[in-house]
Formats: sequence, structure tokens, C-alpha cells
Amino acid sequence: MNSSCLLGFTADELRSLVTNLGEKPFRAKQLQEWIWKHRATDFEQMTNLPPALRSRLAEQYTLRPLQVVEVSESSKGATRKFLSRMQDGHLVESVIIPAAVGRGGAHSDRITLCVSSQVGCAFGCKFCASGLLGLTRNLTTAEIVGQIVAAEEISGERVDNLVFMGMGEPLANMDNLLPALTLIMDQQALNIGARHITISTSGNVPGLKRLAAFGKPLRLAVSLHGAEDEVRSRVMPVNRKWPLRELIPALKEWNKTGKHKITLEYILIQDVNAMLPEASKLAKIAHELNAKVNLIPYNTVEGLPWVRPSEADCRTFCSILINKGIPVTMRYEKGHDINAACGQLRLRREGQNKQKQD
Repeated sequence: MNSSCLLGFTADELRSLVTNLGEKPFRAKQLQEWIWKHRATDFEQMTNLPPALRSRLAEQYTLRPLQVVEVSESSKGATRKFLSRMQDGHLVESVIIPAAVGRGGAHSDRITLCVSSQVGCAFGCKFCASGLLGLTRNLTTAEIVGQIVAAEEISGERVDNLVFMGMGEPLANMDNLLPALTLIMDQQALNIGARHITISTSGNVPGLKRLAAFGKPLRLAVSLHGAEDEVRSRVMPVNRKWPLRELIPALKEWNKTGKHKITLEYILIQDVNAMLPEASKLAKIAHELNAKVNLIPYNTVEGLPWVRPSEADCRTFCSILINKGIPVTMRYEKGHDINAACGQLRLRREGQNKQKQD
């Protein structure tokens, strides 16, 4: 248990909690229902718990790990970014991505949440705003799942698709990510299926192996952004620690677990990795891994020098992959105007220069 907030307690941990308080085990089930089914925000709402137990819980525990302090909505759609303050004053951003119209006009009513896993990031990818201030700390289990609860309260709708592509490197916070995933998938908690959860990594090989051992059919997205070490190291310092010769074998091992096809995320940056020869190199890796590719034209980040390629260059790059038989999509940003697109999350309010309150 890594937090005094009950949103971070699994069913087994709730049973231990009530037993340690001298209560019957069935109280854990009641407590779980109040937390997840009724979304109680105050222990006094838990009317079928004894008053003495409610008082003891209120003295020792909380029901919300964060407070939403700002919500921004895109003018180009219903994408919403919200800023949350943790109990220690640190701030993180999360993004609610609306349902989309798919091929043939088919409409999906799925609401996606882009979830953060850390305050800041230590990996320092050169195109990403989240790492500009470095890593402050890991988010707790409660703070991870608390973003989902907050998103549902903001939107008034169920969140049923998650992408761990917000602030931080999820696989660098495994001690909190794995119990959070347990709660997310628990039918008595958030009840989001593994196939609706995507974990994105910049290439943390030890974390990748640990996630594979977790044994759930999660979706995996790998931030590649370079098809050879020289290019990838230029934009992703993590490549110097776990270069492609270590990352690719680890991804091949992931494939052996029988999970979904890996997605290779590739941000197109002019004069860095968007030249046409790079497309052929990327296709070779994608073929080797039986992976699909998600191309993302670079989203502008204030303070960074990179330039977005022209739309024509992006489409030509994409066509090379298609012609080589690689499944590929081109993802254009949602929420660019509110700095909520891929790579743009950073602290822009009270915590932009100072993340912790005095």
C-alpha cells in the first residue's frame, strides 16, 4: 500500500485494512462498493458502515488523491485537458479524447483518457515538453487511477479506453503501475478490459520484461522515432542506455507472449528522421517485429527547435511504408490548440516554474 487514499487499494488490501481495524471481512466488500460503485467522496456517505468505523477511516484515509484545478477544451473538438494538483502540491496533466468517426462513417462512442504516470519525466526525449523540467517523482497507484475517476466526473461519461501516453515513462514506475492496472481491470472497480489499455514506453527494457511477466493482454506502443541508433539517440537519450540491439530482442520476446500487435510510434521531424531513406529502415524494423506503425507529424513545443515536415512529405513517407506492406496510420493531433497533443503535456499553470506549493 503506497498511499493513504483508498482509491489505491486493491480488493485484497481492503480486506487486510478492515481486518486490521478489527472488523468483519464483509466490510471490505461494502467499502469497495462505496468507493467504486457509488463513487463516494465522503466517508459519512457510507451509511451501512458503523459510525465508529466511518470515523476511524476518515481519520486515517482519504477518498480522492487529487484536485482538478483547471480544465481546457479545444476549439476544434471536444478534447479536454485537465490539470490536477496532488495532495503534496505537485501538478500533472491528463487529456480526455472524444469519440471518433471511423472508416465508413462508423461512430465510436468510446471515450479515451491519456493518463500520466509521473510528475515530469527523467527520459528527456528531445521532442517532448514533459521532460523539460526533469523527473520530480512517481505517481502513486491512487494518483494514477484518480485521473480516471476525475475524467469521468468532468465528462459525465464512462472512460473505457486508456492510453498511458501522458507525462512520464510508465515502465519506470512499475511498483505503482501494476497495482493500478489491477484496479483498472477489476470488474468491481473500474472494469476496463486489458485490450482497451495501451502502455507506451520510450524503450525501458527491464520494465518491458516485467510488464510481459504481468501476463495480461495489454496493448503496447513503443516510441521509436528513429530506425537506427544514431538518429534515435539524437532525439531519445534513452537509446544510449537501451539501444536498438537490446530493445528489438525484448520486443520479440513480448511478441512470444501472444499479445496484440506492437505499435511503433514515430514522430516525423523535418531534417531529423522524416527523410525518405528512413522510411525504408523503419519498414525493415516493423517487418521484423510484425508491428504496425503510427506516424505522428511533429507537434510544436515552445522552446524546442524541431520543425514539422510538410503534409506532402508526411504522406510520401507514409506511402513508402504502405508499399512495403506495413500497416500504418497517420495520426493528426487532437487538442493541439490547448497543448494537449502528443508530446505537448507540460505544466503551464501554477506549477510551470514551481511545481510544489510553499
